[in-house]
Amino acid sequence: MTVAAPERTRTADYRMGFRPDIEGLRGVAVLVVLGFHASAPLFGGGYVGVDVFFVISGFLITGLLLDDVARRGRFSLVEFYARRARRILPAAGVVLLAVAVAGWLILPPLRQRQLAHEVLAVAAQVGNWLFVADQTDYLAGHDPSPLLHYWSLAVEEQFYLGWAPLTLGVVLAARRMRRSPFAAVGVVLTVVVTVSLALSLWWTHTSVPLAYLGSPSRAWQFGVGALAALAVPWLRRTVTSTLGVAVGWLGIAAIVAATVVFDSATPFPGVAALLPTLGAVAVIVGGAVDARRGAARLLDTRAIRAVGRLSFAWYLWHWPVLVLAESALGPLAWPVKLALTAGAALPAWLTLRLVERPLRFSIPVVARPSGGLSVGATAIVVPVVAALLLGSGAVRALDGEEEAAAPGPAAVDGPNLLANPRGGTGGPVWPAPARAKVDYPRIADCQVEPAATVSPPCLFGDAGAERIVLIGDSHAAQWFPTVRELAARRHWAVEVLTKSGCPVPELAVTSPQLGRAYRECDTWRNHVVERVTTGKKPKLVVVASLNRYTGDVPTLRAAWDKTLTRLGTPVVYLKDTPFPAKDIPTCLSGSLRDWSACDFPRDQALWPDPLADDITAGRRTGMSVVDVNTVLCPAARCPAVLDGVLLYRDDAHLTDSAAGLLAGRVDHALTNLGVVPPAGWTLAWRDDFDGPAGAPPSAENWLHDVGTCYPGCPAPRWGTGEIETMTDSTRNAALDGHGRLAITPVLADGQWTSARIESRRADFQPPDHGVLRVEASLRLPQVSGVDGGGYWPAFWTLGAPLRNGYTGWPGVGELDVMESVNGQPTVYAAMHCGSLPDGPCREASGGLGSAARPCPGCSDGFHNYAVEVDFSTTPQEARFFVDGVPHHKVSAADMDPASWQRATAHGLFVILNVAIGGQFPESRGGVPNPATASGRPMLVDHVAVYTRK
Repeated sequence: MTVAAPERTRTADYRMGFRPDIEGLRGVAVLVVLGFHASAPLFGGGYVGVDVFFVISGFLITGLLLDDVARRGRFSLVEFYARRARRILPAAGVVLLAVAVAGWLILPPLRQRQLAHEVLAVAAQVGNWLFVADQTDYLAGHDPSPLLHYWSLAVEEQFYLGWAPLTLGVVLAARRMRRSPFAAVGVVLTVVVTVSLALSLWWTHTSVPLAYLGSPSRAWQFGVGALAALAVPWLRRTVTSTLGVAVGWLGIAAIVAATVVFDSATPFPGVAALLPTLGAVAVIVGGAVDARRGAARLLDTRAIRAVGRLSFAWYLWHWPVLVLAESALGPLAWPVKLALTAGAALPAWLTLRLVERPLRFSIPVVARPSGGLSVGATAIVVPVVAALLLGSGAVRALDGEEEAAAPGPAAVDGPNLLANPRGGTGGPVWPAPARAKVDYPRIADCQVEPAATVSPPCLFGDAGAERIVLIGDSHAAQWFPTVRELAARRHWAVEVLTKSGCPVPELAVTSPQLGRAYRECDTWRNHVVERVTTGKKPKLVVVASLNRYTGDVPTLRAAWDKTLTRLGTPVVYLKDTPFPAKDIPTCLSGSLRDWSACDFPRDQALWPDPLADDITAGRRTGMSVVDVNTVLCPAARCPAVLDGVLLYRDDAHLTDSAAGLLAGRVDHALTNLGVVPPAGWTLAWRDDFDGPAGAPPSAENWLHDVGTCYPGCPAPRWGTGEIETMTDSTRNAALDGHGRLAITPVLADGQWTSARIESRRADFQPPDHGVLRVEASLRLPQVSGVDGGGYWPAFWTLGAPLRNGYTGWPGVGELDVMESVNGQPTVYAAMHCGSLPDGPCREASGGLGSAARPCPGCSDGFHNYAVEVDFSTTPQEARFFVDGVPHHKVSAADMDPASWQRATAHGLFVILNVAIGGQFPESRGGVPNPATASGRPMLVDHVAVYTRK
């Protein structure tokens, strides 16, 4: 289609001619892009070179169209597209074909399948929209596609596709109305630039992939170049040479400044894109006014122009060279990347000499538009065929991939993932890599997207049941199968409150998807805290979060403080899992014979975690931590596969299958910590010691033993020789305000005082043919060596009949669940029964006691101590545990039936105390002395009693 221009327009001089300075500007643009992709210093904003290319394209293409209208009176769409096809598509097609072949040779099958989709999209000139759909963050540079750089070609082709017909339509309309087509084009351009720039600013704050890669948000940059082309005749007439030179230098300065000052954290394009865009316009305008001086003369130098001639092919080749090299060799240092980028100039030069120039200037191709269009069609079809072959081969390889059998039961503790480890170093895995890629937690829309500020109702289970609340980002969502299993075993429900990329600690972060401060995260977090703290109190709150939002430990600790203080309720923290930083299923799809090829270094995968450290050290009250990394990453390199189980679904998250296998381990840990009742147990009684600091323990739950013996003093000094006087003073027994009870021995005026409390209830006993479990979570007094002389913390039970006159010991039965003396890093358990002085329970030698069990961290953090009295077994028995690990057992077979019956066939009551001095500490080499520390409490997180039939 052609159109004749009105006569009055033919005097306008839109002749473009060859602009050597623009060729040099192309050289500058490609160099800053290459420097950015090579991670070279001072090129942090080198991505702005693409913006310069967009301005140049808008200027040249529009200038050619206007020149046709002004000089020839004709405007042919067919000729225009034929020129574009033979200029752009042959070189692009050659590189596309080369990448497909290289991908077939180098990449694993999963990545080949993805690459095939990308080749098809790029060949169809819609690659940018594929990357937008994949939420690709171009500036993040994380595991990029070797064809990601083709996004800019897609945007340019889409500009060509829309701008030429639009210009033609405007010219036709102006001719019919007898108006200047150039003025009409200027008006339309102004509208396009305004709307596109507004869209770019908006999307930069709402969707970075869309803003950066979308053609609507980039059209204004072509439009600004087009406006410059429209203004050239006027500029040549009105702008002085001196001013033109100055403008040109300002343009160079703007481009350099953007290259040096900007970086990957700069919100882009947005307002920031104005600097390089207007800088490029300034350089072009300055050269149009005076091409012999200033920046135009600099750009006209032979070396820069040579780079400019090579720019298109070099741009096409350098990126796949870098990406494929890192895919084969791993991360590369910037000097290596710079060398590879420089080396890409060789295939670029060959492409220029053998493909680009010959086809661009071939007489048979140039003679008719059909020649150019045929060349372009061929450059599209050949890569498409290659993509189909690549994709079908990858699909066949993945379909033929054998999947390992589902593993047996998982281990609940110890170093192995499975109860019966399968070992192995290679072979089929479960789930297979292709299935692992989609092995997501089944939480539907409960993980809300970045733009959301409120989580929808997401309750899994009976709405009337007790519930666990799972809070966090995608690293919390990965734990859903674990938490769901934990809840199901207790007939609880699970509420899921998770948001992509939103840390639980109150950190100021930037959303990669939104490209700005993540305000939606702050709003969402506030809603979550309000939702948890104002509604029905959950049985348990579980939080998890990516531990890589900041490496600043003090900042992270303070951010956790803010959230946890507001959350208030007791919390379980699931420590973040290893971060592979590479796509594990994709890696394994090409390395099934050697799983270790996909392992990754522990020191990079696990960052310091101050919250986990603080909880472990007892500095976070009301919190517990579960750490599975001793299994997932026990050595210097973290495995991608354990016992044939593929652990990760991508570069950061556990597979749903692996998380499910960890459910028993997490359950076991939380049970041992006393955070949840053991599965299958019924809670009979519990005290979490909630209340204000300084308050006494609940009078509804506890009695104070005072003095030095029971009423009537049947056994002076409590029958053990201890020297303290027990009181009901809050100086000796008080809540700490953080859900713990402190039992504190105090030396004042030469006299020791302490506290001994008993549960009011004395009816704790096993059901018929069932089991009774009594447990407490304790942190022992922080004493050791000389300053611990005479300290004797204890957690124990006595038979209810003792309260009938406080006589009958030891026959009524005593179960010493935990005793520790003199600050030594050991604990003991024992059963007392029978009669004195000796009898069936060997009371003369200390009863049926355990050996010293090492417990080196028992004064540094909380540990769970428990006894189970089991009437379901034959013979009946009492089992003693530390952190879920049995370490002592007394059986009914250890004594006569009457003694066992008398000691156990009745209710029990619970006792907590810290004694000073006595026979037991003395027998272990410690007595109170001047160095014995005063005021070192035993902290009690909770006491609980369970039964099971």
